[in-house]
Amino acid sequence: MNDRDRTHLTRCVELAEEALRSGNDPFGSLLVSPSGEVLFEDHNRTASGDATGHPEFAIARWAASHLTPQERAGATVYTSGEHCPMCAAAHGWVGLGRIVYATSAAQLTAWLEEFGAPPAPVNPLPIGAVLREATVEGPEPSLSERLRELHRHNAARSPGR
Repeated sequence: MNDRDRTHLTRCVELAEEALRSGNDPFGSLLVSPSGEVLFEDHNRTASGDATGHPEFAIARWAASHLTPQERAGATVYTSGEHCPMCAAAHGWVGLGRIVYATSAAQLTAWLEEFGAPPAPVNPLPIGAVLREATVEGPEPSLSERLRELHRHNAARSPGR
């Protein structure tokens, strides 16, 4: 992981903060070209009740419509949290490249247990357990506490969810 990766991950955390402020779960993601251009960014959009409104899923759908297979393979997905199995599968089916995340599924699971939040309905598998071949880097320790606090705030406002 390098400084460019950390800069993009920091933007993902800013998007996660935006998601939390708008009533969504705190996750944010970017799709970045090999040259470093941000092609697409989004945050979680689950407040409407559609639990599939994950930014990584939105990235996969956008990439499938806007990029060639070669461009998708060369792009990097940066995200505040490790892909859930749904998003990892979408990533693989679309043929996106490298994944860089700030916090792991294991970290998030431990935090949610600590905060007394109910477990997600989907097992928190690591990306490598879903994708046959993936270049994955993370977590990034320098962002862990900031993300932990976002998830703590989210759990406190949504007890029993």
